[in-house]
Amino acid sequence: MEAINAKGVNMIGLYGMPGVGKTTLAKEVGKHALEQKLFEKVVMFTMSQNPNINKIQDKVADIFRLKFETSSQEGKAEELFRSMQGVNKILVIFDDVWEEFEPETIGIPFGVAHEGCKILLTTRHQQVCTIMNYQKKIQLGILSEVEAWTLFKDNAGVDDGPSSLNGVAKEVARECKGLPLALVTVAKALKGESLDGWRAANQRLKDSRHLDNEEVFGGVYSPLKLSYDYLKKNNSQTTENDIQLCFLLCSLFPEDDEILIEILIMCGIGVGLFSHICLIEDKRREIGVALTKLQKSGLLLETDNAETVRMHDVVRDFAHWLKSMGENRFMVKDGLKEWPHTFENFGCYTAIALWNCSSNIDNLPDKVKLSNLKILVLSGKEMLRVSSTFFEEMKSLHVLILIDVYFSLEGLQSLTNLRTLCCIDCKPENLSSLTHMRNLEVLALFGTNSDEILEDLVELSTLKSLYLSHDEEQQINFPPNLLSRLTSLQELHVTSENNINLLELNSLSRLTALSLTVSAEQGFQENFMFPKLQRYNIVVNGYFGYLKGLTFRTLKINNLSSLLSAFKDLFCNVEKLSLENVDGEKNIIPNLCKKRVNELTSLWLKSCKDMEFLIDITGKQGSSVALSNLVEVDIRNMNCLKELCHGPPPTSFLQNLEEVTIENCKCLQVVFQMNKICEKVESQAPLLSRLTILKLYSLPELESIWNLESSHHEIASLRSLKVVRIGDCSKLKTIFSPCLALSMLHLQELYIDCCDGLEQIIGFAQEDENHYSLCWPKWKTLWIENCRSLKYVFPDTLSEALPQLECVYLKNCPHLVLIYNQTEGKDVTGNHILLNVPFLQNLSVINCPHLTCFVVQAQLEKLYLSNVTCRQLCNIDVLTLNQDYIIVGDHEEVFQVQGGHLFSSLQELHLEYLSKVQIIWKDVAQVVTLQNLTTLEIIDCKKLRYIFSPTTVCSLSQLVSLQIKGCEELERIILPKDQVSSSSHGDIGLQPISFPNLATISVTNCENLKTLFPLGFVSSAHQLKYLMVKQNLKLEQVFEVEDGREVTTKKEIKFDKLERLALEELACLVELCPKGYHFVFPALTFLIVRECPNMTTGFFIDSNHFVHSKKTEATEGPATAQSTVHNYMFWGSFMRSTLPHYMEE
Repeated sequence: MEAINAKGVNMIGLYGMPGVGKTTLAKEVGKHALEQKLFEKVVMFTMSQNPNINKIQDKVADIFRLKFETSSQEGKAEELFRSMQGVNKILVIFDDVWEEFEPETIGIPFGVAHEGCKILLTTRHQQVCTIMNYQKKIQLGILSEVEAWTLFKDNAGVDDGPSSLNGVAKEVARECKGLPLALVTVAKALKGESLDGWRAANQRLKDSRHLDNEEVFGGVYSPLKLSYDYLKKNNSQTTENDIQLCFLLCSLFPEDDEILIEILIMCGIGVGLFSHICLIEDKRREIGVALTKLQKSGLLLETDNAETVRMHDVVRDFAHWLKSMGENRFMVKDGLKEWPHTFENFGCYTAIALWNCSSNIDNLPDKVKLSNLKILVLSGKEMLRVSSTFFEEMKSLHVLILIDVYFSLEGLQSLTNLRTLCCIDCKPENLSSLTHMRNLEVLALFGTNSDEILEDLVELSTLKSLYLSHDEEQQINFPPNLLSRLTSLQELHVTSENNINLLELNSLSRLTALSLTVSAEQGFQENFMFPKLQRYNIVVNGYFGYLKGLTFRTLKINNLSSLLSAFKDLFCNVEKLSLENVDGEKNIIPNLCKKRVNELTSLWLKSCKDMEFLIDITGKQGSSVALSNLVEVDIRNMNCLKELCHGPPPTSFLQNLEEVTIENCKCLQVVFQMNKICEKVESQAPLLSRLTILKLYSLPELESIWNLESSHHEIASLRSLKVVRIGDCSKLKTIFSPCLALSMLHLQELYIDCCDGLEQIIGFAQEDENHYSLCWPKWKTLWIENCRSLKYVFPDTLSEALPQLECVYLKNCPHLVLIYNQTEGKDVTGNHILLNVPFLQNLSVINCPHLTCFVVQAQLEKLYLSNVTCRQLCNIDVLTLNQDYIIVGDHEEVFQVQGGHLFSSLQELHLEYLSKVQIIWKDVAQVVTLQNLTTLEIIDCKKLRYIFSPTTVCSLSQLVSLQIKGCEELERIILPKDQVSSSSHGDIGLQPISFPNLATISVTNCENLKTLFPLGFVSSAHQLKYLMVKQNLKLEQVFEVEDGREVTTKKEIKFDKLERLALEELACLVELCPKGYHFVFPALTFLIVRECPNMTTGFFIDSNHFVHSKKTEATEGPATAQSTVHNYMFWGSFMRSTLPHYMEE
């Protein structure tokens, strides 16, 4: 993290051996960077040996919510480049880099193109960091013995106590050689084992050292082999082999790929996984259990997507090593450009996966003899073409997966043992030849278009799973009565528009799983009901991509006005439900007493204009249980929604709720009506105790979020709540009740915007406030904006209980008087309120004119003050606080500071509309250093006379951006040395002006400013790229010769990096370049000079296309750059001929 935070370091390389934890550490760095708000966006993706640039670009685009307008790699890169430049601070993590590459090829701006973009790279090879000139290279080594033992025991469930088992466990940990991957996998494999089991494992590790490849893997294969062998533990012989085979199947996929579980299931069915099980649904369940076991053992990794898994590249290499010997070998290659001749001589391969083969692959044979091959994956890069005889000598083939391949199905006629055929984005010919594959159980055609599904499919008597998906706009046409004759079908997945007669589904008595897109045109007959299903994903009037959403029972209905009864048998076990523009229903469960939807975990509702409740149990007998497992609720544009539950909430109602979003529901008055529950049910967790995220927007009638009497406080708890965002709720007067506020120990973020009626954050009665002792120890961000009635933010009892608060943003709260509701005896600092927030980093107070002054005890990184018009602050005796502090207010000085190092962490300072300010800080006694200040913005501080003293300037080594606007009485940016009071410290005459990182300067509308900078400024501004000076009516000089003496010998001054220069509406400006000086702009690409009628500085261009400027004498004759500049001159680097040629003097 030190390197991440370091100034001037934007490229960091993390290298180390396989399995040492580079990826894990990089993920933690990214997570920490986001949590601490070090970056606005964190992007992480895997490069691997053969990076898929298009896939990476798509992933980055998703993070930035960018929809590409072009499909080419170069076009996507340009769009990403522009999009990312619009975000100030980005951390990009390139994981598992094998060789040098240019981030720009993906579209990642960095360096000069985007100085706020920082890159973290992980690689096995230190040379990659060196070749790419990374500024910071960090080696991640193996763990020490103490660290290794700590990691091992945490995963194995053992401790440090003296016992025989722990002694053996320590020996096993030592055999893992300090490698985190080995430590974790072995520890998880042995967790819960007996002493004899541990001893046996220890001996096996010691006896298997011949497996090690010390040079590359440092002994990791041996412990991985142990974990692999332990997959047999506590399983039947059949199951143990199946779990191991499931693991090996995962190794057939590309390095670092997110492996689709659905494809794994297809492969598993084809090779006979769990062959003792007949039903595919049961096989699915067993494969799912096997994958979970592999994840728990550390041999597989979880992903953010429940429908995929990942395999660590070292584990994948281990699996390939396992299958590199004997009679059942595996071969996996990626990016093949030449056909391997070894295939002709090896009949020992049982599985081959060739990914991303070049469409122009050399020596591609017409026929390949692989008589023992059971699995073949053939993936082309841009439509690989194979001959019709290519597969003839693969008669034992059980699984064939083709991706981007042009082939003829006629060539598959000899594959009579084929059980799984999966074609993705292929162009097959002769679909009729499918009927020759009489043992086919799984047929999947994704993005593989055909005009019509053939009648001959009925001859596939063993077909159990059928997957069909075309391009988004192409319909799949089924012949009449075809589906009803596929009597062996157990699963049907049709995810494109189709003409299926829904009544035919009722003829499929074995159907257990269904994925189906249904259009309004197909219609729902009144007597139709979907069959009972164990797994489904049904979309009405919508579209989803292939293999999406097959893990959950999902129902998505759009634009349907009636006939919800067709789905009523699905409501009883639906897990994810989405209804949009569904009319005619007042609640989502019309027959609650019969169908209680207790398996529903996610609910999305949008624009269902007649819906008034989620559930209505009025008039129902007994205590119903409904929505008890609901985790996520998202409700939008529901104008008639009155409440979530009409009538007394049923048992466990919303007990497992974690995330709630409600937006634009005009009639909703109360969100959670907990006052209808009289008492807490025994053994039941408090309601809302799992709620972590609450978002409420545009609810104009909302008066209360939760109705809960204080006497019923045990019924509900917000103990898990982390994020609250509330906006446009004008009638809401309070956010939390006191009893709920007591439980919010994990609250981290509170955002409130446009709540005009809000009076209190916590709804205390005046006499009750001191009866509650509140503590929110994890609260980090408070953001309140546009709340016109709010008078104070915190109750007095919370003033000492915000130890982690990092960000406070208060804007447009005209009646806000106090940060804390000050009670008698609280005023420990005279007239000022102490804000006891030691970790506060960002403080913004904007347009809160009545806010009482407050004292900050913190090292701020960002300070933004605008229109803070509170009365003048007095000096406070430092003994009162016995600590360093800053007092924030608005008078002749912005700050009164005790202990100047409080500004040493300040990175951004914004001051706006401070009408009384004459100086920002008085002298060096108040500000010891501004060493980390990068951004200074001063706007409409009418009485401000100068910005910096000469001593202050000397500490601005990190200043990057300076913007000054609308400061009418500003006379100087830097106070001349001869005007500094004698009381200042140090010999300022010996301290040069220094702005080594200043890149942007903008000074506009400062009426009394006559000069910007002393000429000595130029020599220190090496990074200056942008200079704009505009509407400064009295400005005569941009750069002033301090002693006023003219030079006798021409002096040349270079602005090496200045790219853009704008001088506009400067009526009194005489010169940019003082007489006797000559400016050179080698990098200038843009120049505009407008309405500067008195300027005598001219601009020229030389043979190297460098722009020069110097003082010129008035000329007569044709218009030149010097004469036209009085009105308007624009020049860009693409217009080199428009400037006069520079002549050496």
